[in-house]
Amino acid sequence: MPVEPTERPVLDAVEAGFPGAVGALGRLVRIPSVAFPGFPEGPLVASAEAVAELLRGTGAFELVEVRRADYETDAGTATGSPAVVARRPAAPGRPTVLLYAHHDVQPAGRDELWRSPAFEPTLQGDRLFGRGASDDKAGVITHVAAVTAALAALGDDLGVGIALFVEGEEEAGSRSFDAFLAENHDVLDADVIVVADSDNVSTTVPALTSSLRGNVTATLEVATLDHASHSGMFGGAAPDAVLATIRLLDSLWDADGAVAVDGLRSAEPPAGGPAGPTEEQLIADAALLPGVRTIGRGSIADRLWYGPSVTVTGIDVTDVVNASNTLLPSVRARISCRVAPGQSAAEAFSALERHLRGHVAFGSRLTIADVDLGDPFLVDQSGWAAEAARGALADGWGAEPELTGIGGSIPFVSTLTERFPAAQILITGVEDPDTRAHSPNESQDLGVLRKAITAEALLLARLSQRRLD
Repeated sequence: MPVEPTERPVLDAVEAGFPGAVGALGRLVRIPSVAFPGFPEGPLVASAEAVAELLRGTGAFELVEVRRADYETDAGTATGSPAVVARRPAAPGRPTVLLYAHHDVQPAGRDELWRSPAFEPTLQGDRLFGRGASDDKAGVITHVAAVTAALAALGDDLGVGIALFVEGEEEAGSRSFDAFLAENHDVLDADVIVVADSDNVSTTVPALTSSLRGNVTATLEVATLDHASHSGMFGGAAPDAVLATIRLLDSLWDADGAVAVDGLRSAEPPAGGPAGPTEEQLIADAALLPGVRTIGRGSIADRLWYGPSVTVTGIDVTDVVNASNTLLPSVRARISCRVAPGQSAAEAFSALERHLRGHVAFGSRLTIADVDLGDPFLVDQSGWAAEAARGALADGWGAEPELTGIGGSIPFVSTLTERFPAAQILITGVEDPDTRAHSPNESQDLGVLRKAITAEALLLARLSQRRLD
């Protein structure tokens, strides 16, 4: 539906509040809120409190609190990272929407790979650079600014109920997520759930995500020796752990780079589903160097959205600067396996574990630890909420949204559907192909941020007019 004259105040409120939204995003980026083990917890607490203050500043919510949940591990009970919840009740007969984002971020990585300091927001052209500037503190700001604009424009006529859940450990595996939902079910219960943690087709064309791959991550340790030994004295006869690890990891793919793990399945693309990018688009968006070929087989959509992948995301070995003539006794590696829709993460892990234990080289000892599982998900696009979202995105962006899959994972989406089975799920986002989320020089296009806020504010205004009875 086109923007009505009565909705013009919503657009004006977004424009009036946008400079403040950018400033708030910069303040959040300055907080190094990494939830990974080994990083200090103080910044996570500071980040959660900063988000809570932003939500209180909207004047929209009866409840705003920082909360945690305990969860069970193999080693006993652990406490999750601080998350923020908020709630505004719906007017009688009106729907409630749950807005999700996360305030934790990926580690910065190597400082020398950043053009500007990772936690110092830096504006270069139309893009704000910094770790978390897009993934997902821009998602947090989208929610805050959209609620602020909708309330400023509509006042007491904002009848839609609004709940917010700003998680604090999404990048670290959401280990307390299910327990948190169980403990806070009444605060978070909703008819519609908007997850602002996905990608867009470009800086000018928005997307609604229709499929998500799941994820299995694990840490492998390969050991061959009781202690390090001189490579000149024993090399050529004694197997070092680096060699054994390379052999094991190489077995995960065939000569084309396609996954070679029996039991990891691909999915059939849904009828009428998105076509996916061309090979040329992939080469440009993924920044392949000249002469580097793509891997795998089938269409790009098959490879990115409907098939499995395995990636080595980290290896603990001696760095080149400190290299010595030594046979390493053990090596650790972190692997990430993306799971196609239709296969559970538990089944995929079983297949991966069988493969790894069946391909151990030279009788080396393999330990598999720190396993995290997240199921894939196919998003229903047939409901009234999806129709409303498509209209709001089209009017907020000035372009019709495209349905896309996503090769990455948002593992908690399947958990949301289990805890709130009647809710309609909408997956939107603030990223674009040049965002570089999780990588050095992550950035947020400010034009995309403005359009995302506009679309969500329009959605809230329109849901205020919908009756459930």
